[in-house]
Amino acid sequence: MTDESDEITRLRRLKAPSLAEMEVMAEAAFARLPRRFRAMCGNLVIRVEDFPEPEVLDEMEAETEFDLLGLFRGIGLAQGGDAVPFAMPNMIHLYRRPILDYWAEHDEMLGRLVTHVLIHEIGHHFGLSDDDMERVETEAGGN
Repeated sequence: MTDESDEITRLRRLKAPSLAEMEVMAEAAFARLPRRFRAMCGNLVIRVEDFPEPEVLDEMEAETEFDLLGLFRGIGLAQGGDAVPFAMPNMIHLYRRPILDYWAEHDEMLGRLVTHVLIHEIGHHFGLSDDDMERVETEAGGN
């Protein structure tokens, strides 16, 4: 009975990661990605926000603020990002509350979900297929 009560106590102490904690998770996930995949992003900036801005929701035609888990903004090296003077850095926005909502409804580890969202936001921006992105996820491991 002690093991069960210890587990219940441990679960009661769990809390959702803060914005800063999720940003650390995302940076660690990005660092685990294959070098060639990270190189496509240039000097990527990862920002974690609770929700997308209303303008983003409108632009993406989202029905609710929970519809977007992440968003890639920028110009990749494949699109001539090196040649654009004074261009803003490539940026990934991860939306904490929608990610946590998705996580709560699915049987998936949070670290693996953050890795998945990162890979898919980068991959879709660069036109990678789902099979390509799945291979990157496998190489990255995730947790």
